[in-house]
Amino acid sequence: MKPPSFRHLTCALALLASLVGGQTACAHGGLTVVTEELPPYNMTLDGKLTGMSTEIVQAVLEEAGEAARIQSMPWARAYDIALNSEKVLIYSIARTPQREALFKWVGVIAPTRWYLFSLPGTQFHLKTLDDARQYQIATVKDDVGEQYLIDKGFAIGRNLQSSNKYEHNYAKLKAGRVDLWISNELNAHYLVRKASGNPNENAVPQLSIDDLGGADGLYMAFSRHTPDEVVQRFRQALARMRADGRYDAIAGKWLK
Repeated sequence: MKPPSFRHLTCALALLASLVGGQTACAHGGLTVVTEELPPYNMTLDGKLTGMSTEIVQAVLEEAGEAARIQSMPWARAYDIALNSEKVLIYSIARTPQREALFKWVGVIAPTRWYLFSLPGTQFHLKTLDDARQYQIATVKDDVGEQYLIDKGFAIGRNLQSSNKYEHNYAKLKAGRVDLWISNELNAHYLVRKASGNPNENAVPQLSIDDLGGADGLYMAFSRHTPDEVVQRFRQALARMRADGRYDAIAGKWLK
């Protein structure tokens, strides 16, 4: 009997892990679409996956003539599936030099700006990233913020505390377990407003991280073993949506 391929083993493991969590992680034969809970880009409300990026991706899928169910899961799992499986579309993902050769990039689907944030009413007077090394910083496992800080010499267990979800990091911040939180602007403000019930309250940016890769926006991208024809079809679909105003119409609802 022929031994199973690495792809089949990866898919089987991902499927088993996701079934435990109540979700199916690998599709058979078709396109698999994965993402995480990153409000307001991608989020589950009343049992339905929505958000700015999700609506863009759904429209691109329709424009490209591709039927696929989008699956939300912890980022580390989604990232691993996209790295190791065939025909996987992942979003909202930051494009960095570290990730450049790992995926086939479709295009930007949402804006993003990265900061170190604190709770309202606190000030740290950070001038450089080195000033933040003395503090405990909340990160999300394998996301671009964590990868960036590790590349800059920060370390999990020393000055980084890693979680599976952004909501967990904000909870740590409120509980005083961490001092700072690395996140993109829209996500941070959304979580602060949701927790406070005040639509005008914002997270407090302490340091802008201008050189964090992916500052041009969040992308949709395919796994490396996706046929180029499929990738090109999605690039063209996104380009048509931008050209005819559909992209701006969707984005405008979420950027008010």
